[in-house]
Amino acid sequence: MIKYRNNKLSKLMTMVLGTIILASCSDDFLEPDPLSFYEPETTFSTESGLQATIAMADRSLRGFWIHYSVAYNSVPIGTEYVFSDMAKYGKTDASPTSADYANTIVPTGSFQVGTNDGIYLGYYWEEGYNGIKYANTVLTYIDEVEDLSEEVKNRYKGQAYFHRAYRYLNLVYQFGDIPLITKILEVPKQNYYSTKKEEIIEMITSDMEKAVEWVPEQSDLNYLGLVNKAACRQLLIKCYLASGRFAEAEQQANILINESSYALMQNSFGSFDKGGNPETWEITRNVIWDLHRPENKITPTNTEAIMVMPNGGAQSFLQFNIMRIFGPLWSSGNIITPTDGKRGANRYSLNSNNYDADYDYTRAYGRGIGTISASYYSQETMWNVNGVLDNQDLRHNSEVGNWVNMEDFEYSDPSSADYRNNFKLFNDQGTLLAKDTIRDWFDFPLYKIYLHDVVNESNPNSNDFLGATTGSTAHWYLYRLAETYLLRAEARFYQGNNAGATQDVNTIRERANASQLYTNVTIGDICAERGRELYLEEWRNVELTRISHCLAMSGMPDEWGNTYNTDTWDQQSGTDDTGGSYWYQRIVHYTLYNKYPEGIVVPNGTKYYTMDKRNVYWPIPNSAITANTRGQLSQNFGYDGYDPNVKVWDSWESAVEDEDNVN
Repeated sequence: MIKYRNNKLSKLMTMVLGTIILASCSDDFLEPDPLSFYEPETTFSTESGLQATIAMADRSLRGFWIHYSVAYNSVPIGTEYVFSDMAKYGKTDASPTSADYANTIVPTGSFQVGTNDGIYLGYYWEEGYNGIKYANTVLTYIDEVEDLSEEVKNRYKGQAYFHRAYRYLNLVYQFGDIPLITKILEVPKQNYYSTKKEEIIEMITSDMEKAVEWVPEQSDLNYLGLVNKAACRQLLIKCYLASGRFAEAEQQANILINESSYALMQNSFGSFDKGGNPETWEITRNVIWDLHRPENKITPTNTEAIMVMPNGGAQSFLQFNIMRIFGPLWSSGNIITPTDGKRGANRYSLNSNNYDADYDYTRAYGRGIGTISASYYSQETMWNVNGVLDNQDLRHNSEVGNWVNMEDFEYSDPSSADYRNNFKLFNDQGTLLAKDTIRDWFDFPLYKIYLHDVVNESNPNSNDFLGATTGSTAHWYLYRLAETYLLRAEARFYQGNNAGATQDVNTIRERANASQLYTNVTIGDICAERGRELYLEEWRNVELTRISHCLAMSGMPDEWGNTYNTDTWDQQSGTDDTGGSYWYQRIVHYTLYNKYPEGIVVPNGTKYYTMDKRNVYWPIPNSAITANTRGQLSQNFGYDGYDPNVKVWDSWESAVEDEDNVN
């Protein structure tokens, strides 16, 4: 076991990295994970040690989507979606309330780092700083490694810069002003102060400029899943946007789109997965379905994949229960037949006398439990373009099998008078047939959540929690070229080049075979296209907050004509409909937060869904503040402990200079 030199940051950041396991890379290009152990003097003095540390940083990226141990009912990425316009927390049997975030998100909250039924604020804080610590380990000790050329040293430095910048960019848009840590200290430090988010962004932008120069192209790397030049450039684009350097963001996007080896996939490719049961739900092969099959994400013919997070094999095996967490609880007894009130659909094992291949919903759709429930916006409103609900769009198309509407299910009880009829939300008398309209009834993108597990799917006893009923292992995209087009659209929009922004968005829509194209996009249209294209890939809450910041810097209006001030966009509180950030306005306009629409029904009473303007940032955990006994971290506006007079570093250079001051 490798013990880091004592650094009080471990306690300050509520982290669990007093010790970590570091090791060398596998020969398998899909498994750059540690396989053997090194002694401290070896780890910090050999290239193998550098490789091991970078491998740990690479591996930890997957944990933001999947979680390494506690991921049966929820996963970290779900938190990013319930704090957005795309989804809400769906477990209506949770107690006390499902998502009363305006009142329950407080500095002294639980901040779980491993949760099976809640949200992952603490996990993002902890794992963010864990990744930073991996990066800082490389940057602190790399000069102690002998016999490395400057070119090789710079490659490792660039990859470390990427990992550090990736975490910091996300953290500042989740938590605002935060401590800036750039090295591993030899003695404990308990006198940290927060650094302005703008200054952290400035530092990581400078770092990423170096990384783009130093890190090789993917074709020059030995393993898939390692940080490559294109990934560095994609992150640099986001850093430029976050810095208000929109022209430079566009320039870097131009290089990726026009001068690199990447291109959007336009046709079917790779292997074709027919789905869990074609007799139940037939997939007509199409480019969108193929693009999101895990095995096709890593195939060399996929020219759209900028960086993939491999997840397969003995060292990388992480079960992603995505079909369970992000699918509706269609098998609930709360969904009943319209004529005789019988259960709408059941889960049957292959060896059950009641099994019918026409209704093998467990294998075709997954055994969903609706932990993360799609918003009406992400199901319906988001797909309206030019006043037309675009069901031709392959990403919202049930005819080819990519998208599943609840009405596509059929009643499967042979004893019911409604047998083989399609699901209905209401009977002819107007009586609601779904007793929980949040958890049990929402449409979903099957092409995104379906994961094939041939071993467990074939288990004759599987009717519930096995195999594809919950999900499987999956390689996952970190970055794709499709996002590059949408980032360039942003950059062009902020500069007043609406024609160019519209062209970029339409490029993505044309690949999806959408029937409707834009003539003049708003920032809302760009955000909507991100939602359509990047569901469960982007950190939705982070990206909307970043866009809110960019919108304020640009002075451009949102889709409702609102403009935002850089001094006030994130310094407001309250639950009324006016004011706040662009992030908050999307919450107000597109979700049920702070309202209780007619027709929302849950079986055990009213559940309050609330969001405060201040929730644009999550509070700094009180445990981090109290551990910092000789300094003071700044709490975010609107939360208990906020004090505008608390010292905050207004230059990243000053924060770095102070790191060696431990008194």
